[in-house]
Amino acid sequence: GAGYLGAFMVLRRMSLVGDALSHVALPGIAIALLFGINPFLGAFAALLLGITGVWLLEKNTTLPPETLVGIFFTVSLALGILLTPQPELLEALFGDITKVTSSDMLISGALVVAMFIIMVFISRGIVLGTISKDLAQSTGIKLGRNNYLFLLLVAVIVALGLKVAGTLLMGSLVIIPAAAAKNISQNLSSYTKLSALFGAIASFIGIYFAGWLGLPAGAIVVLSAGAVFLVTLPFKR
Repeated sequence: GAGYLGAFMVLRRMSLVGDALSHVALPGIAIALLFGINPFLGAFAALLLGITGVWLLEKNTTLPPETLVGIFFTVSLALGILLTPQPELLEALFGDITKVTSSDMLISGALVVAMFIIMVFISRGIVLGTISKDLAQSTGIKLGRNNYLFLLLVAVIVALGLKVAGTLLMGSLVIIPAAAAKNISQNLSSYTKLSALFGAIASFIGIYFAGWLGLPAGAIVVLSAGAVFLVTLPFKR
């Protein structure tokens, strides 16, 4: 799911937004841990506040989304480090796949399916809005609604991946597969499909070798994604 959404983020020149949003989740995780709540709910609540703030500011200022997200990112990271209990800080920053339960996987699967269904309805508007806002609006596409839904989906995927990759590395799982797919794709359809495929391959290889070698899964998954990118680089179009 992260790789698929990453394709649209790279297309919209929002590559660093996924990385920044993962840091926005940290205060939510910290507050959830302090009150004994599921960290996913805390992370998603913080991300929801973050994307809503970015969306509202984007509509009312001339600053680009990257700048707005950067502001939220730095403030959230500082706040999260201060609030997160020290024993859980490393887990929040780097993830811990051993804490992923079967119910987590079922919920993740259902949300990823829902994400793909929603993207079927809004992907055309996102692409047209990237090419020309005037063109998109002339065809009746509601750019504001589409942009908010897209950011909401990114928030869901980021929150789901935090247990595996943590807040520091999750953004890489959004960006790197999309960059690798862009090297070899011929059109938008192949680009989005390859991005999703490369994300899945990197996750599978990374989790397998992390379990075999006893190393942090998030780091190995990101390194696997980096290896996929390097393999595609000689074939860049």
